[in-house]
Amino acid sequence: MNLTQLFLALRARYKIVLLTLAVTVVATVVVSLLLPKTYKASTSIVLNNKGVDSVTGVSLPAQMLPGYIATQSDIIHSKSVALKVVDNLHLAELPAVQQQYRDATDGKGTDLRNWLADLLLNKLDIEPARESSVLTISFKGADPAFVAAVANEFANAYIQFSVQLKTDPAQQASGFINTQIKLLRDQYETAQSRMSKYQKDNDIFNADNRVDVETNRLNELSSQLVAAQSQAMDAQSRSRQAAGNAGTSPDVQNNALIQNLKASLAVAEAKLADTSQRLAPNHPQYISAKSEVDKLRSNLNEQIAIASSSVTTGGQIAVQRENELRSALAAQKQKVMALNTARDEFTVLANEVENARRAYELATQRYNQTSLESKSNQADIAVLSLATPAGAPSSPRLLLNVALSIIVGLILGAGAVLLMELLDQRVRSAAHLAETFGLPLLGVIEPAGKPTRRAKKPLLTAQT
Repeated sequence: MNLTQLFLALRARYKIVLLTLAVTVVATVVVSLLLPKTYKASTSIVLNNKGVDSVTGVSLPAQMLPGYIATQSDIIHSKSVALKVVDNLHLAELPAVQQQYRDATDGKGTDLRNWLADLLLNKLDIEPARESSVLTISFKGADPAFVAAVANEFANAYIQFSVQLKTDPAQQASGFINTQIKLLRDQYETAQSRMSKYQKDNDIFNADNRVDVETNRLNELSSQLVAAQSQAMDAQSRSRQAAGNAGTSPDVQNNALIQNLKASLAVAEAKLADTSQRLAPNHPQYISAKSEVDKLRSNLNEQIAIASSSVTTGGQIAVQRENELRSALAAQKQKVMALNTARDEFTVLANEVENARRAYELATQRYNQTSLESKSNQADIAVLSLATPAGAPSSPRLLLNVALSIIVGLILGAGAVLLMELLDQRVRSAAHLAETFGLPLLGVIEPAGKPTRRAKKPLLTAQT
């Protein structure tokens, strides 16, 4: 069946179309008038993104992320918020509501509060605005004043629940941190006591300064030992020379007393030589001159021995000084090593004290922050517009329903005609006849009494 045939069928059975249309429109009007009137109230809220918390001063994460608006919509549509609405409006205390609950559930199943919360959620609708942070909370019901009150209370309960979602974790964290602060304070005090005891036992108040002083002393002793070793080597060399041949020793030769004695001895020997040429050995002057030479020679030998002994003693003193400096240097090394060990231990203890102090201060700071957060009743949500009782019902909408019923009636009428045409097919045009039987068309008989443009033509016309 083509469009032309469908049009001819609709024209032939137009009364069926009109009847179907009339029945559909009348039924729609009757049903619309019999349906209970439903009122709708809407409350608009805006989700703020302040960036910095006004209480703690902490930067907040960007809230307008994908999924944030959907999450807030789910929170509004949650059982927790609905239960808050039931409690805030005292709906469970109304006798009419209690009777309705008994009639509906016969006292079985869920309790009254949850039953009311489910009823409210079934009539609640959340509409997020496009490309903005505004949410519209809509509620439908038979009483316009009640509907507006419930819509506004959903916004209020959502704000309260949002504050609770923020303060409850902060309160739990505050209690936990308060417990940890006591432990951290005990650890800090223990570390401080250990460091103080170690300072007192090892006489350390500033490890770095004391180590520097002892290190300088060690360097000084090392320098002195090097000098003493050089002096000892020189003294030992002169001592050996003095012990081997005292006369050739520079220390003995450079002795002033020995030089004077040598000069006096030379004069006395010259005098003795002159006297021996003039006088006999038994002469008193000769004896006297010889006695003076012997005395001077004896004194010279004695002074040479004393000088040689002095050089040997100086070498021994230099060696002894070297040994003493070597012992002092070794003792100083041990002392510096002990101080380095003590400084390392002191540094470890000081680091433990510093870490314990830092952890305690951070925990105290975090406790103050969470304490403020747990006491804050500010929410990042504001009511943009409150719901007011509607003056006209939102449904049923009679004019819209009638308009839709006309469309539906026409569709149903056309469908009925099409069905009847398929069940009882008729030839409604010459073209349909020729197409159906596949035979040439000889002529067309017009209905009697119907003037047409073919009236002047022969009744039968040949078709070639």
